[in-house]
Amino acid sequence: MASSSKVESDSEDEALDEEVEHFDDFTLASSWERFISEIEAVCRQWMSDGPKNLLEKGAVLLEFSKNLYKVKFELKYALKSYLMEYYFEKSNTDDGKVSDWNFNLHDLQLCFGVKDFLVIAPQSASGVVLDAPESSKLLSAVAIALSNCSSLLPAFVPVHDPSRKAYIGIQNRGTVFTRRFESDHIGSQVPVKLMHLEGLYELFVSKFAYSTLDISVHLFKVHFTMKLTYRTLSFDDDNDVQETDAEMTESGGNPASDIYSKAQWDDDCPWSEWYSAEDPVKGFEVIAIWSEKMVESSSEMAELENASPHEAEKWILFPIFSENLTDGSKGNQIGFASQLHFLVDALDMSFEAQFMEDFVSAVENQGPDNLTTSMVIPPPTVIDRMLKELFHEGVQEPNFAKGEHKNSRAIKGAPLESLFAQFCLHSLWVGNCNIRAIAVLWIEFVREVRWCWEESQPLPKMPANGSIDLSTCLINQKLQMLAICIESKRELNEDYQDCIGSMDQASPHKKEDDPFGEDSDSSIMLTPGENFDGKRDSPSKPDDLHGSGTTVSKFSSEPEHMVLADPKPSDCIRRGSAGVVGSMMLLKSHQRMHAPFTQDAPLMTEDMHEERLRAVEALGDSFNFSAQLEKEILSTDMSAFKAANPDAIFEDFIRWHSPGDWEIDDTQEKRPIKRLAMEDSNNDWPPCGRLSRRMSEHGNLWRKIWNDAPALPASEQKPLLDPNREGEKILHYLETLRPHLLLEQMVCTAFRASADALNQTSYGGLKQMATKMEQLYLTMAPSLRPLQANRLSSGSEIIDDLRRLCGVLEHVEKLLTVAASLHRKFLQAPRLSEAIFSDYYIFFLPRMGTASVGDNAQMDFDKKQQVRIHERPVVSNMFTLPTANQSWRKVLSMGNLLNGHEPVLREIIFSIRDRVSDHYAAHVPSVYQQEIETYRMYTCGTSNDLRVALSVVSCD
Repeated sequence: MASSSKVESDSEDEALDEEVEHFDDFTLASSWERFISEIEAVCRQWMSDGPKNLLEKGAVLLEFSKNLYKVKFELKYALKSYLMEYYFEKSNTDDGKVSDWNFNLHDLQLCFGVKDFLVIAPQSASGVVLDAPESSKLLSAVAIALSNCSSLLPAFVPVHDPSRKAYIGIQNRGTVFTRRFESDHIGSQVPVKLMHLEGLYELFVSKFAYSTLDISVHLFKVHFTMKLTYRTLSFDDDNDVQETDAEMTESGGNPASDIYSKAQWDDDCPWSEWYSAEDPVKGFEVIAIWSEKMVESSSEMAELENASPHEAEKWILFPIFSENLTDGSKGNQIGFASQLHFLVDALDMSFEAQFMEDFVSAVENQGPDNLTTSMVIPPPTVIDRMLKELFHEGVQEPNFAKGEHKNSRAIKGAPLESLFAQFCLHSLWVGNCNIRAIAVLWIEFVREVRWCWEESQPLPKMPANGSIDLSTCLINQKLQMLAICIESKRELNEDYQDCIGSMDQASPHKKEDDPFGEDSDSSIMLTPGENFDGKRDSPSKPDDLHGSGTTVSKFSSEPEHMVLADPKPSDCIRRGSAGVVGSMMLLKSHQRMHAPFTQDAPLMTEDMHEERLRAVEALGDSFNFSAQLEKEILSTDMSAFKAANPDAIFEDFIRWHSPGDWEIDDTQEKRPIKRLAMEDSNNDWPPCGRLSRRMSEHGNLWRKIWNDAPALPASEQKPLLDPNREGEKILHYLETLRPHLLLEQMVCTAFRASADALNQTSYGGLKQMATKMEQLYLTMAPSLRPLQANRLSSGSEIIDDLRRLCGVLEHVEKLLTVAASLHRKFLQAPRLSEAIFSDYYIFFLPRMGTASVGDNAQMDFDKKQQVRIHERPVVSNMFTLPTANQSWRKVLSMGNLLNGHEPVLREIIFSIRDRVSDHYAAHVPSVYQQEIETYRMYTCGTSNDLRVALSVVSCD
């Protein structure tokens, strides 16, 4: 190359370098030499680039590893194409070794203990070299090329049949040593000797010991480490049930009805009432690792084979999850989300008819075109069974707070335990939730509701008291109103029957005891103070007469004027009193004020409130808006107050009903306190104060109502709520409800009830699951809100939003089954369940809320957890003794049993290390020597197969 002094410019220097780089050496006469040269050039380029530049040039990260990358290059030789791959780790170290039991190792790293390496193989269907001379020549070419590069990388060539996973390889260890690799696999008929640790130990020793020695009686110091993998039986194996059934049948039991249900893993889960979910945790693998130790004889290996896995230094737990969790196309996914998909489809079709009956008779009457015979109507037996579950299995008071999330009420549906919510959940499972099946069930449901009304039977799963919950859907409000009407109707009927019965019982006594006979019957009547429920108000007397037997009439306009003559009976009777109101006194008489029994405010559903507001707004009297709205209630309260306080005036009612409208002068604020201490003193009477400005205005509506209100106790007043009228109106609403209005409320309620049912699941302290459930409610509320505004139409975008919401719920439902399954399996080791779920949550998170998985999402779950010493009994208890009915039992041929289970995989590494020098001198000081593995053998397999990988360092 020309010297730098002769270069005139940087551009000329780069041109010269370009010429040298592309120089063709025509001394390479043969194609094999050209092949070696091409391999050498590629290897030089890879080594000069280094890991950092190779990553920038597109090196690919292997799926199973976090640190192992791969680059490749295509080569041609003798009309054949080869692919050379370079595997390297991003964080490289000088020793070139990897830990023995790293779970992210490549197969060749594990077999031969190498770190970075090359693999060259033909580009064929098998990807292996089937011809021994070809493989040797190919490996030699790579070895020469690496030697020319002064590279210490090991190189491998796959050989034989692909199922054998056989390789040969070579590595230059400097100027003196060469390391050779070879591996092969026995797929059947493993020699009995090699099934045991003794035979494997002797196989390794035979690679370096003299053939004439008796290995069994000589001592050879060998480094030994072992990893055993155990696998539990599948948790949803039906053979457990079959075996139990057989035992029960022999003892005369009934296995079909009792035992099978107990065998399901989710029997105590809240969704088990509706469906049985597949156990997402199919099993566990337990990896027991014995750390490296020195063994010297076959007898030590025999002792190790009899050792318990509990003696291993480390346990690693690997959960096996169902493929259906990540691949929705596999298996039969049954759950709330899958059925809600069908319900949304039914909502989309609900606009095609005016009444629900139209869907039932659609086929016969040539109804909507989309209604085909494939929409099966369930048989009457199925409908009868569902109605029995809804109406005749328990009428106890429902607990609406059960399972309700704090954000549940943001969804305008019905509570989980309510009648309509249970109807919606039953609808999900009838006839695949098609619109015709829903119509049949709804019609029968309304008929049962009418029967309860006509027969005055309590409406199940609905409270018959309290106020109407306006945060729920309108149908639930109507059913709650109907339940109250039924209860009021029953009480009226019972009171009437009691009244008639008491009169019938009283007549014979009068006929026997009264000499006047039948003429005296006309005097038998209820007193004005007697209620239908048997309560009776006794007439009150003035406090200063001390029970003299005389009664008090109304006072005149002046408080001191009292009429002591016997008044008319109607004027002296106090009726409907609930008791004295503290120390309050009436303004016009020296009598205690009595609180009356009043009627409850009339209950109204959401549509009744809206109707009443529209009517009031139509009056145009905004000043008296509130008074108009409450006029009927106010009138009944005033009538009851007059009956309980015959001498009361309007001001007394205001003091009791609206204390804020009774004003007391500042100079007289302390008088009521004095009056409390001297209740019987005339000096503190009459009470002081005046009406507020609002109540003192001329033409005040309250005073007008007071003047018009008669003195009637609540028992004699016209009810504010007419149960018969309101009940019939509710039934008319249910019977004529438009299909899309019904389906809109069903969708909201079904989503809320499904989420509330899932929210009852016990999953321990898994915080991610609690957060995801809360996010689910926050996602559902805005998605379902358009259904409450009645703005939905057929083919609306809202339907697509609801289908996407079903997908979100499906992912949460899957994740919840994982949480529940892990919690049940690790009740005594909660740390493990939390750690495993946390790993799976991170793995599953990219799939949540989306129909497809992104390119960067991990396809297989591979996280493992280390088991602590105190957690090992919990894990080992999962390995129940296998039975003959579960699978055919092979003869146990391997040791190290875990509760009767032999390892499904046994991996062992034998090695010998020597201190050597890479110099040719005969005597080299020890300071220049290094310890290397001169012999290493990796074995992997069971009693049915065995794989052996051997690496030997030799001196050239």
